[in-house]
Amino acid sequence: MPQTKDAAHAPIALRDACIVAAREAIAEHGIEQLSLRDVARRLGVSHQAPYKHYPSRDHLLAEVMRRCFEGFAAHLDARGQFDDPGDDLSALGRQYLDYAHRHPLEYRLMFSTPWPASAAHPDLVRDAAHAFDILRQVLRRVHGDTPQQQALVDLDALYIWSSMHGLAGVMTGNCIGQLDLAPGVLEQAMRHVMSRIGSGMAAP
Repeated sequence: MPQTKDAAHAPIALRDACIVAAREAIAEHGIEQLSLRDVARRLGVSHQAPYKHYPSRDHLLAEVMRRCFEGFAAHLDARGQFDDPGDDLSALGRQYLDYAHRHPLEYRLMFSTPWPASAAHPDLVRDAAHAFDILRQVLRRVHGDTPQQQALVDLDALYIWSSMHGLAGVMTGNCIGQLDLAPGVLEQAMRHVMSRIGSGMAAP
């Protein structure tokens, strides 16, 4: 477990160390095998120590997932800013796929893992919604930021999100290398999907 010179900071170090150990456990053995006992063993602390910060395994998992969404949103925000909302939307798509490629474990935790049912997780809800709101913000620049346009913003957000999620799943899956695709298709896939999304949004 990471140590600090100031004893007052030790609880914070343990809280964060539990997250690191939990991610390692999930990466090695899958989410089904995650337990506070295993986390304690990995950190070399008593079996009861993690319970000071996480009342249950579900509370720990909820915090792991929350931090994944937090990092995901930060990655989306790091795309840079563009005056043209269409360019901004394309940049957002590139960042989405880049995150899925660079962080496959975190991506699976966010989008392929049922949320822990027995843990109260308002912070997880907040950070997951924030990642989705980044897309909404760009679409408000496209459609306008009036109450009348909110339904269209949400519909297009779901349309784009599901399209990028599907593409990310295909691009990171085992099947993609067995499809005998024409040369250059994979390199063009993201631009092609974003172009189709743009055409779909422009249609009456």
